[in-house]
Amino acid sequence: MRKIIVLAMALTFTSVSVISCKKDISTLGKSVLNLGGANDANAIIDFNNNFLDSYKSTSKHIESILKYADAASAKAKGERVVMMPIVINSMDYAFGKIKEVPSGFGKDKAAIEADFNIYKAKKENIEKKFEELKSYMNSEDYKDDKGAKADAITKDIETEAQALFTSGENVVAKIKPGTDASEEVILKDHPMKEYIISSKNVMNSLDSNIDLLDKQYSGKFNEAEAQKKYDELAKTVEVNSKLEFSVKDPQYSYKKSQFENFNKTASSFLDTYRKLIRDAKGTGKISDGDIQQIDSSYESVLNSYNSFVK
Repeated sequence: MRKIIVLAMALTFTSVSVISCKKDISTLGKSVLNLGGANDANAIIDFNNNFLDSYKSTSKHIESILKYADAASAKAKGERVVMMPIVINSMDYAFGKIKEVPSGFGKDKAAIEADFNIYKAKKENIEKKFEELKSYMNSEDYKDDKGAKADAITKDIETEAQALFTSGENVVAKIKPGTDASEEVILKDHPMKEYIISSKNVMNSLDSNIDLLDKQYSGKFNEAEAQKKYDELAKTVEVNSKLEFSVKDPQYSYKKSQFENFNKTASSFLDTYRKLIRDAKGTGKISDGDIQQIDSSYESVLNSYNSFVK
C-alpha cells in the first residue's frame, strides 16, 4: 500500500471520450441503449471519468498523509525527524461532480453504490483523523503520553486508507464493463474512433507493463519477462505512431497535436523503460530511482492520453 500509488492501480486512471451517438455494438452495449440510450452511456462515462479523477487525486493526497503519520509517530516517540512531510490540501473537484451512481449500470448499480459509499466514508474519516493528528502534534501533546495517541491515530489512518483503496479498486473493476459498453455506443460513428481505439490499445499494453514492473519491483527482476512486455508495448506504440491523423471534421483539428503528443510521451516512456531494464539487468533488482522515473513517465503518458480522448 505504501508503494507508488500509480503503480498499484494499473488500469485505474484511463478516461474515455464523451460524444453522443445512439447505435450499439455488443450485447452489453444494447442493454445500455435499452436503458436510456446515449444519455445513459454519457452518464456512465461521466461517472467513470469523475471517479477516476477523484481516486487519483485522493490516492496521492492519502499517500502524503500516510507519510506524515509515519513521521508524526516517530517524532512523538522521541525519534529524530528532520522535517515533517508537507500535506497539501486535496483539490478533489471531480468528487463534487458525482451526484449519484447512474442507473445505466443496471443490476450492478447497488454493488457499485455500496463500494462508492465506503470510499466516500473512508475519505471523510481519513481527513478527520489527519486533522486530529495535526492538532495533537502542533500542541505537542505527545509530551504527555510519549506518543501513544500518535501511534493509535496512525494505525487508524492506515486501516482506513487500506479500506479506501480496496473500495476504490472495487468500484473501478465494477464500472469497467458498463463503461466499456458505453464507450462502444458512443464511439460507433465517432470521427476519431480509429485513433481512440488504437491509443487505448497502447494504454492497455502500458498498464500491463506497469503491473509486471510493480510485481518485479517487489521481488526479483526477470529480464526475459520484462523484455517480452517491452516488445509488445513497443509494437503498439509503433502502430499508433504510424497512423496519420486525417479527421476531416474541423472541430477535431486541435486533436491532431494531442494525438502526436500522446505518441511522443509513449515513446519517451519506452526510453525510460529500456534504461530500467539495462540497470536492473546489472543488479538483479529494480531500483527505487528507476521505478520513480517509470512512475513519472507513466503519469506523462496517462495525462496526454486523457487530454486526447476527453
